Amino acid sequence: MEENMEEGQTQKGGSECCLKCLSGIPYASLIATILLYAGVALFCGCGHEALSGTVTILQTYFDVVRSPADALDVFTMIDIFKYVIYGVAAAFFVYGILLMVEGFFTTGAIRDLYGDFKITTCGRCVSAWFIMLTYIFMLAWLGVTAFSSLPVFMYFSIWNTCQNTTLLESSNVCFDLRQYGIVSISEEKKLCTASENFIKMCESNELDLTFHLFVCALAGAGAAVIAMVHYLMVLSANWAYVKDACRMQKYEDIKSKEEQELHDIHSTRSKERLNAYT
Repeated sequence: MEENMEEGQTQKGGSECCLKCLSGIPYASLIATILLYAGVALFCGCGHEALSGTVTILQTYFDVVRSPADALDVFTMIDIFKYVIYGVAAAFFVYGILLMVEGFFTTGAIRDLYGDFKITTCGRCVSAWFIMLTYIFMLAWLGVTAFSSLPVFMYFSIWNTCQNTTLLESSNVCFDLRQYGIVSISEEKKLCTASENFIKMCESNELDLTFHLFVCALAGAGAAVIAMVHYLMVLSANWAYVKDACRMQKYEDIKSKEEQELHDIHSTRSKERLNAYT
């Protein structure tokens, strides 16, 4: 009987420990972090492969060649964008971890473990700093989303033309890279629907794959924007929580001080009465 009671108490203690751990998880921050990682991974992975596919298309079908090493051409810009993608992936991986730590820092489990004072003194400044930083990152991702829509529009025009080649047999539509700023005005890099290169490009999988990769990269950038908005809501709620906790802590301190003063006054009066009686 005693063994069964001990086992029951052990199971009850284990379930309470699990419930306490689960209650300490910042689910809102966790959802935002998962969305951020998914969006950044989609943008960086698909964007990197789409840029590589763009290089292949330009070299194979548009006959664009690399300039000398010291010249800034479209291929150099693509290489720079790839390095930027590497930096974005690493930076937001770390930033997501920091925001998760901030979420854990302001949960009820940490508050019960360390007390309100340590959370409000440091957590309030941390939450305010992350709110400002996240707002800046949200604006940056909005710019990235707008910028990512440009190659999607360009590739959609070419892809849509390839899908309707039968309707364009009587006409000759040309795509001039100078219109998109890819090459300088002095260079003439055209690809017309009547040319053999255009037909080969439409029949290959490179155009279709690159176009859809850019679409996925655009979707990833949009998911990152949503994650930043989600983070702003979470951080604002955390900031309001620690602000209220700070006020409550000050109220408790004042109340404790007044009670201590009243207790000291009563003790002093009691001693005075006792001395007067004796």
